[in-house]
Amino acid sequence: MFNFDYRNPTHIVFGKDRLAEIDKLVPQQARVLVLYGGGSVKKFGTLDAVTKALGNRHVVEFGGIEANPRYETLMKAAVIAKAEHIDFLLAVGGGSVMDGTKFVALATHFEGDTATLLWNGTAAVDSSKILPLATVATLPATGSEMNAFAVVSHPKGKFGVHHPQCYPQFSVLDPSLTFTLPKIQVANGVVDAFVHVCEQYVTYAADARIQDRFAEGILQTLIEVGAVTVANPEDYNARANLVWAATNALNGLIGTGVPQDWATHMIGHELTARFGIDHAQTLAIVMPSLWQVCREQKRTKLLQYGERVWHITEGSEDERIDAAISKTREFFESLGIKTRLRDYDAAKADINDIIAALEAHHMTKLGEHQTITPAVSRQILELAW
Repeated sequence: MFNFDYRNPTHIVFGKDRLAEIDKLVPQQARVLVLYGGGSVKKFGTLDAVTKALGNRHVVEFGGIEANPRYETLMKAAVIAKAEHIDFLLAVGGGSVMDGTKFVALATHFEGDTATLLWNGTAAVDSSKILPLATVATLPATGSEMNAFAVVSHPKGKFGVHHPQCYPQFSVLDPSLTFTLPKIQVANGVVDAFVHVCEQYVTYAADARIQDRFAEGILQTLIEVGAVTVANPEDYNARANLVWAATNALNGLIGTGVPQDWATHMIGHELTARFGIDHAQTLAIVMPSLWQVCREQKRTKLLQYGERVWHITEGSEDERIDAAISKTREFFESLGIKTRLRDYDAAKADINDIIAALEAHHMTKLGEHQTITPAVSRQILELAW
């Protein structure tokens, strides 16, 4: 197991009917900017419940954050936050709203070109000027409610952003707030969480037994509740387990002391940018093919994954690896998520554009061994087509 530091300061408020507790968690004199996406949080009363809980505080609302939060939109929010002397941000929505809110926290008082935070990192940010934030999660998927990471879309591409002060101070996780989600969004959430775990687990053995067992437990839970919670959205227990699984998939715990991959995500980001395919759907397209192409370097963990998660114990090593990859693809398909690039109206010739974008964004040494070059990425995409 590698050396590691682990700290997660986010206070989780989990369960039914917890929104009123926001009043005790946000400073009484705070000037609050509430950020959200489309109209669903208004339509189903979540926004009203949040603003009611905020009481007599000065509250400003900002809606319209996209499914892949756009830099230009987030900068509009930052301008409002600065003009209104906002000192607390509250994200109400899914991962994109939460990610966007983290960028607003960084950008509001940043002196300089805020776009450079996307490609130069956040080292130049004055930590004393980062706005505190919290979240009300309405979509289980990204784990953004309990981590310090964000992904922001810019005309130049999709960029990851990270700062240790971007951990939410608290996150309200009420599974019942997710009951009204369309089935496709729930299915996307299951896949997103599943791949988050795999990017930290299906790499190479590091004798990190606790992390492996946690990861395997999350994957088994997602398999158990995935189809159930898609088909029966008001099954509270199934949805509660999905919500908590998605949070634990990317709150940093299972990634401590182990090698991590993230090539599936990097390639997937380019598919979203090029074709507008939902983030989770790009992951379902890429990961099974990436595992086939990179099966030798992942052999030990693919065999472990097959045995412990899917109970595959018979056949040769190669047969068991093939079965594990097939089971994974079948699981995604069972949720209604297509796993071939051609299912999304993409032409095989478009792969050239994806490779060019990876090269332009310096994504030329991906994976846990940094051996996924553009040529290997091409193999993966051609196999995924």
